[in-house]
Amino acid sequence: MTTSELPPLSGRVALVSGASRGIGYGIAEAFVARGDRVCITGRGEDALKEAVEALGSDRVIHVAGKAHDEAHQAAAVDRTMEAFGRVDFLVNNAGTNPVFGPMAELDLNVARKVFETNVVSALGFAQRTWKAWQSENGGAIVNIASVAGVSASPFIGAYGMSKAAMVNLTLQLAHEFAPKVRVNSIAPAVVKTKFAQALYEGREAEAAAAYPLGRLGVPEDIGGAAAFLTSHQADWITGQTLVVDGGIFLNAGVA
Repeated sequence: MTTSELPPLSGRVALVSGASRGIGYGIAEAFVARGDRVCITGRGEDALKEAVEALGSDRVIHVAGKAHDEAHQAAAVDRTMEAFGRVDFLVNNAGTNPVFGPMAELDLNVARKVFETNVVSALGFAQRTWKAWQSENGGAIVNIASVAGVSASPFIGAYGMSKAAMVNLTLQLAHEFAPKVRVNSIAPAVVKTKFAQALYEGREAEAAAAYPLGRLGVPEDIGGAAAFLTSHQADWITGQTLVVDGGIFLNAGVA
């Protein structure tokens, strides 16, 4: 989308973590498409610069760093406030899944790393956006969970546990931040991203066949859900987890 094709500015501002590519990028793209200004974060400076260029440098800024680093969290929120003067929406998308295997063999240090990145960082960002803008002015938070957090997920148990914690974090924040801030989460099934590539690479048709809607997800699917949950159409929705799964849970019934 060229600058001339962008809608007028909405006056709203979003901070999206882990948004140089994949689901985070898809969410940032959806926000820009409706006129929001956005700060995106991620670990790679070069990837973030490319994303900003593609999204539109007049409406998007970036801050590089590791999501679990408190100094990075502070820098991202401060930079957003400095550049745009507000932060209406927070999307906690940054995540990691560095291990594949049974829970009995899970390295506890790896489990701690997963929780630091996937859960504790989300709480840190939420605390900072709350104090910087949302406690006085309102807004919305969207946490990116996973279907792995609402069902058993063999061989990605640490990731599943962290995403279950994200669902509960959503409930806690929704209760405490009401009525000023609405807090919801999205639980995607497999979305075609580099992050999830190992789950479908070389067997996409086979993987997609398990979904009643006949395909895997794409980042735009999650972007649309996040745009809805941060819109006025969702003004009476908080504390919910929206499962965006192509119907895969329909296959979990009694045979």
